[in-house]
Amino acid sequence: TVLLTGDTGESALPMAQKAGIDTVFASLLPADKAKIVTDIIHDLTVKSGKKKRGSVIFTGDGINDSPVLALSDAGIAMGGLGSDAAIEASDIVIMNDALSKLPLAIRIARRTLFIVKQNIVFVLFVKAAVMALGAIGYAPLALAIFADVGVSVIATLNSVRALSVKNT
Repeated sequence: TVLLTGDTGESALPMAQKAGIDTVFASLLPADKAKIVTDIIHDLTVKSGKKKRGSVIFTGDGINDSPVLALSDAGIAMGGLGSDAAIEASDIVIMNDALSKLPLAIRIARRTLFIVKQNIVFVLFVKAAVMALGAIGYAPLALAIFADVGVSVIATLNSVRALSVKNT
């Protein structure tokens, strides 16, 4: 975890220590923040030796954070007091400005991705099975309609499970 701030080091260091952050870059301009995040992304890519690497998440609230919010893999804006530019450039907006909501946002994202993958596998399996049955002459029209419309309804109902993520 790295703290990038336009504030002075005297005000940033106590906050970083309180949050358990050991790397602090203070008194930064927006271009400086973008350069540091670009370097972090490059270092992660080089260290992994692959195209796929760890993710860079940037959290900000000001207009000066907008370029880095757009540059990062996941930009998180603090929406209550955040600027419109930061909100527009981000992928996620936390409306009550509570950083403690980040773990909940991550849990929701993971759960949603899991459910999306479930739906894709389910839909493709059912459609392939009905298509195979149709190719050999064993799929009545009602089964084909179910494979199209019914599976879509089931996938939509399965997606509702994403709403059950608890805030713990």
